[in-house]
Amino acid sequence: MSQYTSAVRSSQLDALTQWVDSVARLTRPDRIHWCDGSQAEAAALRAQMLADGTLIELNQATHPGCTLHRSHPSDVARVEHLTLVCTRNRDDAGPNNHWLDPAEAHARIDALFDGCMRGRTLYVIPYCMGPLDSPLSRCGVEITDSPYVVANMRIMTRMGSAALARIEREGSFVKGLHSIGELDPERRWIMHFPEELTIKSYGSGYGGNALLGKKCHALRIASWQARQEGWLAEHMLIVGVEDPRGNTHYIAAAFPSACGKTNLSMLIPPEGYRRAGWKVWTIGDDICWMRPGADGRLYAINPEAGFFGVAPGTDHGTNPNALAAIGHDTIYTNVALTADNQPWWEGLHEGTPVTDWRGRPWDPANGPAAHPNSRFTVAARQAPSWSPMAEHPQGVPISAIVFGGRRPSLVPLVFQARDWAHGVLIGAAMGSETTAAATGAVGVLRRDSMAMKPFCGYNYGDYFAHWLSFERAGLQLPQIFHVNWFRKGGDGKFLWPGFGENLRVLEWIIERCAGQAGAQETPIGLLPRADDLHLQGLSLDNAALEQLLAVDLDGWAREVEDIGQYLASFGDRTPARLHAERERIAAAIARARATAPRSAVAS
Repeated sequence: MSQYTSAVRSSQLDALTQWVDSVARLTRPDRIHWCDGSQAEAAALRAQMLADGTLIELNQATHPGCTLHRSHPSDVARVEHLTLVCTRNRDDAGPNNHWLDPAEAHARIDALFDGCMRGRTLYVIPYCMGPLDSPLSRCGVEITDSPYVVANMRIMTRMGSAALARIEREGSFVKGLHSIGELDPERRWIMHFPEELTIKSYGSGYGGNALLGKKCHALRIASWQARQEGWLAEHMLIVGVEDPRGNTHYIAAAFPSACGKTNLSMLIPPEGYRRAGWKVWTIGDDICWMRPGADGRLYAINPEAGFFGVAPGTDHGTNPNALAAIGHDTIYTNVALTADNQPWWEGLHEGTPVTDWRGRPWDPANGPAAHPNSRFTVAARQAPSWSPMAEHPQGVPISAIVFGGRRPSLVPLVFQARDWAHGVLIGAAMGSETTAAATGAVGVLRRDSMAMKPFCGYNYGDYFAHWLSFERAGLQLPQIFHVNWFRKGGDGKFLWPGFGENLRVLEWIIERCAGQAGAQETPIGLLPRADDLHLQGLSLDNAALEQLLAVDLDGWAREVEDIGQYLASFGDRTPARLHAERERIAAAIARARATAPRSAVAS
């Protein structure tokens, strides 16, 4: 045992040390290492992984401190069908989750853990999700046999002795047990026990399945905690938009994975906006914890300390801030390599791959050079747009909440909810085409309420009710909006240019929150008119703009009917208030269809 371990054992952390001892008896590792988060520890682990091939050193002249990790080909994304929420009452998990009785789940996965760490090191990772001194933060401990997980958790969380000290002060933490096992898809489970604040993951080394502080803790377990404690744990970016007067407005936005959260969180204003003095600040790109403050506003923190971003599509044109951030001290996963050992992926305009993500000579017949869900892990502070407010213990005040997804048709560029209940319905009804971030078919439209379908740790009906519960006296809630950057024209091309130009939409959102921008009433919400958006300098013809702001009444009548069937799938757990709001919109659409000219009904 190390001196560090002895110090821990002599402290008051009896529950933690007893748990580690019990796990060690089950998994039977050769040795136990308590992570302190130091630079010396990180350097030793890096050297170890370079020596055994877990990591490959990249070109240190062009990418200093950067390494590459290659996953097993069967272990490259979240496995939602193997991800379980194990509550005593099945209805508490809800139809939005795969469920197993907790006793059976523990027995099934503990049988896999039995002796699985023989010949390996058991790493104990104390970590804090959020700034170490923030009352919004929560702590956890992950036990793993993967040094790659340790290296990633060091970047993604506040990991080490300081987190351990907070755990000692508070006396509570989320327990996470992980082993890569044999990386056998037939022996793979990611199980959550929210009533026990416990996570068990076996058989995967991929990000969201193995970095248990991320989706497992920060969303599935934290969403359960948030409902009990009166806050929100959400799959949202947090971005600050500073106007020319020096006022910064913070926006939380929910998009399904691989739908542009990282790009929006690091947005660079168009040239005209930059000249006028607009700036964009990154607080977080993936997860947002919000709690009412003393003044009644919602305040948010990013519980993560790093970015676990999707590499393909990241380039100077799409996200130069991300590209600048990942130029050094970054762990790449499943990208391709150039002849001089630089990382490469589809979307980069420089370099040519010679080795694909599996380590094979590059051959287009084998598919993309980089896996479509290849990733980078990098400290958030390395982004040029990173804001020191990300470390503010009280968080940042949220002016607007934005929902969005990939919708090639029907959904306008942007619209605003009339009130909080309408906004909750907009979030609950959110739909998006699936992406490569999860296993299964890509490009299939599915409902993904608040972008939380893979991550909500309890029944969606109860989750909707929890959102509605914030509409109460004394709270000054953010305005709620929906955006759709992915509307396509008849030629199959995107109508809106996206990326930095999205600031034009955020400007309208901010002005709406301040009561300074116009809008038109429609049955689905408040939409900008063409002259309500600042489009100077943008190459966008009138026909495209008309499509982007059109409301297809026939299409929306079908959409609202489908939303009703979706809400009904959660049975009597769906709040009556949400059903009533949907019926109100359906009635408004019916009235508009009855009175509108035929050309306006199906536009």
